[in-house]
Amino acid sequence: MMADRLDQYFGVHGTALRLRSERMGVIASNIANAATPGYKARDLDFTSAFASSGSELAMARTSSAHLQASETEGEARLAYRQPVQPSLDGNTVELATEQVQFAETALRYRGTLGMLNGRIQSLTSALKGEQS
Repeated sequence: MMADRLDQYFGVHGTALRLRSERMGVIASNIANAATPGYKARDLDFTSAFASSGSELAMARTSSAHLQASETEGEARLAYRQPVQPSLDGNTVELATEQVQFAETALRYRGTLGMLNGRIQSLTSALKGEQS
């Protein structure tokens, strides 16, 4: 019962933080494999993953024209990134794109973390009986 109330209090921020962390891991893997012949860059479609996470918040669908569906059943949230200019060795990692996506996701991660931190500070103040 207490866990349900905490989930309601923190809202969707916990789910968003977890998904953003997963996405940064996928993008970091792409960056690490930028020179691996035949490596196919992947991405996590945050909107789809968030919608399928059971969150009650409905989010607007963004354009996913740059993504193709993953062929792996267990990794349904991951998709192959479509390169603007694929390399001759079959590697689809475009380092500049990956760096921008990583930076954007990290910025959103920090924003979400800040929102959670504010909620935690507010809850801590309430438990201590402090007034805002």
